[in-house]
Amino acid sequence: MNQDSDSSDQPTGQDPLLLLKTLQLLWTKKEMKKQLKEEIRRGFAGLEDPLAGLLDMLENSSDWKGKGHSLGYCITTELQLWIEEHPAVQQSGIKLKKLQARVLRILAQCPANLLDPLISIYQLHTADRNYLLEHVSHLYHKGDYKEAAILSIKLKLQPDQDVEKMCTPLLLQDKTNLVEDYVGEYPELQSKLLQILDTWCEPGFNIRDITRQYQGLSRYKPDKFNRKMLSKLVFRLLDRFNVDPALCPNVINQRHLRTLNYLFYKRFVEKTMTQENWTDHVQSTVGENRWLQGHLMQLLISYCDLNTAARWAQRCNVPKEMLPYGVADELQKLQIQERVEDAAKADNYEESKKKDYYQLPIPRANIHFLQTWEETLQCWEKVLQPGQVVGIDMEWRPSFGMVGKPRVSLLQIALKDEVFLLDLPRLLEQAEAESEKEKLPHFIQMLYSDAAITKLGYGISGDLSSLAATWSALKGTDKQAQGVVDLLTVDKQLQKSSIDWKKGGRKVDVLSLEQSYKDRGFRQPEKGLSLLVQHVLGKPLDKTEQLSNWEKRPLREEQILYAASDAYCLLEIYEKLCKDPASFGLSSDLTKSLVGKPSIKPRAKKQLNKQEVPSPSGQQCKGSKKETSCPPAPISPKEFSVVCDNMLQGLGRYLRCLGVDVRMLENEDDHRKAAEIARQEGRVILTSGLPYQTLQSQVAEGRCFSVNCSEKAKEQALQVLKHFNVQVSLADIFSRCQSQEAWRAPGCKRHAAGRATCETSSCPQPGSAGASAPLHRHGNPSEEKQSSSRGVAGLCPSR
Repeated sequence: MNQDSDSSDQPTGQDPLLLLKTLQLLWTKKEMKKQLKEEIRRGFAGLEDPLAGLLDMLENSSDWKGKGHSLGYCITTELQLWIEEHPAVQQSGIKLKKLQARVLRILAQCPANLLDPLISIYQLHTADRNYLLEHVSHLYHKGDYKEAAILSIKLKLQPDQDVEKMCTPLLLQDKTNLVEDYVGEYPELQSKLLQILDTWCEPGFNIRDITRQYQGLSRYKPDKFNRKMLSKLVFRLLDRFNVDPALCPNVINQRHLRTLNYLFYKRFVEKTMTQENWTDHVQSTVGENRWLQGHLMQLLISYCDLNTAARWAQRCNVPKEMLPYGVADELQKLQIQERVEDAAKADNYEESKKKDYYQLPIPRANIHFLQTWEETLQCWEKVLQPGQVVGIDMEWRPSFGMVGKPRVSLLQIALKDEVFLLDLPRLLEQAEAESEKEKLPHFIQMLYSDAAITKLGYGISGDLSSLAATWSALKGTDKQAQGVVDLLTVDKQLQKSSIDWKKGGRKVDVLSLEQSYKDRGFRQPEKGLSLLVQHVLGKPLDKTEQLSNWEKRPLREEQILYAASDAYCLLEIYEKLCKDPASFGLSSDLTKSLVGKPSIKPRAKKQLNKQEVPSPSGQQCKGSKKETSCPPAPISPKEFSVVCDNMLQGLGRYLRCLGVDVRMLENEDDHRKAAEIARQEGRVILTSGLPYQTLQSQVAEGRCFSVNCSEKAKEQALQVLKHFNVQVSLADIFSRCQSQEAWRAPGCKRHAAGRATCETSSCPQPGSAGASAPLHRHGNPSEEKQSSSRGVAGLCPSR
């Protein structure tokens, strides 16, 4: 039989819609998964044109349009595998172009998991580029901005598109992750996007000029589109793509200005920074930037006087035409000389420090500053001894929110009789010059991995992370570490053992402590390691050198003594706690329970086309695991006072209705204001996301709590109440509404007869517009409590 007659006898193929009905029936029977796949493959083998058949099935069903696993997804992925085994079915020429035109209409509606298989099956990377761009442009003008961007990423069309046009509506919809993916593989687009964002942050630029063009945009989030958000995005992109910050002068200048304001606050309001440290940081922040120098002059006039401003104008060589009124005159008569009174004050200050702060008990001659490999050998011979107990600390230059991870500048290792200070930048430079980069990392790894040597630290996981960022050869040291004692864990145990600290069985009066700090000229009580030293050894650490420029050489004498004290105090704390742990409210097997590996917080991996998994709510301490100790003693809402960050105002209103003492930040407030309020008024900070990392370091352990911002106010409140063991009774419900006129918003007709609920949008109580708490009732308070019993039942942990 000849070939022609053979082909004429072939069947025309199965109807794809009949195949679809068969597959839909099998899909409903989950136990027949294997039979489903076999039927799909048999069906494709029986179709005259499997590629056209798949499109027929997708066009005549809709289950694949939703998120998640669907029959359409199952059929598509099976066809993709089947084609790999039967490459002859692939189409080309005009027939392929027709199929590509059909599949593009489907791509505009399909979920992300179907994009890659369909693009592969129909070879869309080989399609006419102008045709693809035209299709994406059509989606864009329909208002399908997200779909247009995702399709552009998949088809790699970004180089031929306008990055500002494509990314602006996505930013307005708060889809910053998609924007990052859009420019992710194209350095030129990354630079263009950063320059665009930076121009939007110019002081005179009106952001409304952009938002006005997209007033009808669906899912538009104007509250998320502001200079603060744009600034954070710019720094995240600079860090992620390793782009030169010089491309973004406006954002960098604004960040430097915030740093400058922070330095003035630390020096002149909190008074917790020495003159030397403050001067170093102001100089390095301002540099030769004339714009920042102008702001520096204004701040100096505001916080100091004309004489001080004139001295800084002379130091920075500020042009006379830039000087504010009065400073130029002061500069002409300025005499550069030290006054005798200043020297006398300095002497008195040094004497008061000896009286008020922890003092290093070893001679100055026993502190060794090591800058060469030969000098470090003497250190390692003494440190790497079985049974040795060492205190370890690290210092790095403060970043003040700038891009990049901190690089360790000084490694302190304390033994019983001496302290070694390792100049890491100098040692690293020497190792690179001599092609012996592995020597020092090798000894550091030996130290941390030796279980026979007890290593003491405070927040060890953070230190090891910074060490790995400084020296790539030290990555993974945290996983090998043995025999480490993190006194941060002890600190948390001490705080959980009692609200009042115990010192040798004697309770410390926290109020008298705070008063003593005020007497010494400090606004804030001690925190962190300094607070632990205060409670165990009797005096706090002097932390005025903490924010030093640790990269500058030579180190000042004050820096050397501070660094040595930070490491040596760990030895004294450990010794005292081990001798009598019971007097501090700790278990007798303290040593056995603490020695082990540092706890490291795992990081979630980012994936394209998937939303980031939110970090677990209820974080208390970065890098620490959840503790299994007993819950805190139950307290009533009246005893619980909090300050809510500005993204948690709904939670604040909900807690206030339950009788909790709540203060809330305004939308325009900086997150750091929460820490200031918490320290001044003894409140717990409630926050979420990135601000938690900053705020938790500014208050005592356990005084900052992170909630899941994606949850509703009710679930957030339940989480907070459960964590702090706050027991809500019916008497607490709306107790603050009834007793405090201050909480009532203007126009709230709370006692108006016949009104069922408050309809005033500005009223902070539930029932007001936008509130997610139970309705508050008007009229008789007793009726109000009874009607609230159902509302609190789901919230009160005791129920």
